[in-house]
Amino acid sequence: MRARRAPARTGPRRLLTAALAAGVLAPALLTGCAPSVDPIERLSRKAAEKVSHSRHPASTATPAAGVGRGSSWGALGAGAAAGEPAHAAPLHSPRGGGTPDAYRRWGLSAPLAPAPRPPARHAAGAGPGSYTLPPVVDHVRTTDRVVFLTFDDGVDRDPHFADMVRDLRLPVSVFVTDGVAGPGRDHFGTLRALGTGVQNQTLNHHSLPSLPYAEQHAEICGQQDRLKNRFGTRPRLFRPPFGEYDQDTLRAAATCGVDAVVLWRASTRGEDLSYVDGDRLRPGDIVRARFSDRAGPRGATLTGMTARLIRRIQAQGFAVGRLENYL
Repeated sequence: MRARRAPARTGPRRLLTAALAAGVLAPALLTGCAPSVDPIERLSRKAAEKVSHSRHPASTATPAAGVGRGSSWGALGAGAAAGEPAHAAPLHSPRGGGTPDAYRRWGLSAPLAPAPRPPARHAAGAGPGSYTLPPVVDHVRTTDRVVFLTFDDGVDRDPHFADMVRDLRLPVSVFVTDGVAGPGRDHFGTLRALGTGVQNQTLNHHSLPSLPYAEQHAEICGQQDRLKNRFGTRPRLFRPPFGEYDQDTLRAAATCGVDAVVLWRASTRGEDLSYVDGDRLRPGDIVRARFSDRAGPRGATLTGMTARLIRRIQAQGFAVGRLENYL
């Protein structure tokens, strides 16, 4: 016959031991020696970490130190700086030059000077179907010490360019072909949201005077339509490839709703700035920044060459204005 097991006893001594053990463990849990398992707390911490990361993205950019004809018209990387809002101020803001320390981040020795207030913009052209020829401009008629920074090739090849525009509140205009605007739709959409003007440079970047009128019309109007479909608005400005145009070009541009044909008075050449007339910038000059694979020094980045160009503009005492506010 097997002996029966005696029932467990819970006498005073055992109860006292359990109470003491609980008393030792409770302070440890309350003072944080053990990790919190509260799911609400974990979600709050994760949300805070995501907000912090989006406001202070890691910088991967490494900023480096570094011809036309026409007439005048009119009255004429790094992320956001710490603590700055995610949206950028208007590019013609009188506050000027971007976030407080952004200019150092991009290799500049001083903040951008605020651009002067632009004059009231001229009325738009007569629109598609009109045969009033658009003016051909290489500068804006003004006495303000302001120049206008425009880009042709290569602006889609540096993902940090949008960060530079955002940080510096840099007003620029880009003239794009369909082969650039199509693959770079997201990039140019970001630039447009920052105030950059995305303008027309034909579908295929052909020399227009070598084409009959019908083909010139197709090149210009076709790109007008595609940019409208991609970004929601039709461009008002047009730059002919290589700065080459004839009367057929102007007629085609007029029927496509172009307000002005934009050339330039100064242009980048490698790391240098060449001038169509004279050896210095003048008030109202349109500057063409063209940084293709063949136009810059080996290993140079778009943001690095743009910083070098801005330093040259600053050294001559000019601010950068937004061309679309003047034309």
